[in-house]
Amino acid sequence: MPAFAATLLQPAITGFLIGLGLIVAIGAQNAFVLRQGLLRRHVLAVTTVCALSDALLIVAGVAGLGTLVQSSPVLIAAATLGGAAFLAAYAVKAGRRALDPGRLTAEAGPASAALGPTLAAALAFTFLNPHVYLDTVVLVGSLSAQFEGPARVAYAVGACAASALWFYGLGYGARLLAPVFARPAAWRILDALIALVMAAIAASLFLAWWRGP
Repeated sequence: MPAFAATLLQPAITGFLIGLGLIVAIGAQNAFVLRQGLLRRHVLAVTTVCALSDALLIVAGVAGLGTLVQSSPVLIAAATLGGAAFLAAYAVKAGRRALDPGRLTAEAGPASAALGPTLAAALAFTFLNPHVYLDTVVLVGSLSAQFEGPARVAYAVGACAASALWFYGLGYGARLLAPVFARPAAWRILDALIALVMAAIAASLFLAWWRGP
């Protein structure tokens, strides 16, 4: 392996592992992608939007946007309250689905839901959740400070690759669970868990705003 390529491999691997470590968690965005994968609704579009959105935020963080976000209390407060309201509303929606799970099956085709609202929801889960900014813009961005020039670019590429691998794997791998979700009871449990996750995140965001810095 050429020496130049070898020097870029280490920051790329570092970015990949950091990106994967931050994104592999039970959160609002991942829960939404998982559900779309189980329903087989616009999986390619949803996973691509999530991967590209994460890539945009990662690149912005590596470029220095994380410092700007951290220095703006108004921006942080607006993002926190907006994200809390959106996630609370989705928690209520998921809770209602948990009470009436028979409406959905794992075999539901992509035509059963419009593409526009689905992509709008995917974008909302990405850009209205302050935790996404903390992970991608602030944490991934700040950790890139250890690299310079091409090495920093390689670090960003590695982090973006981890995000893409996770979303496509989650979206398309979810169909392996389709036999389990052929039963309404499984949908009830999934939607109940999604409702709890969304509500917990919304509550934590509101409390963080209430307590202040």
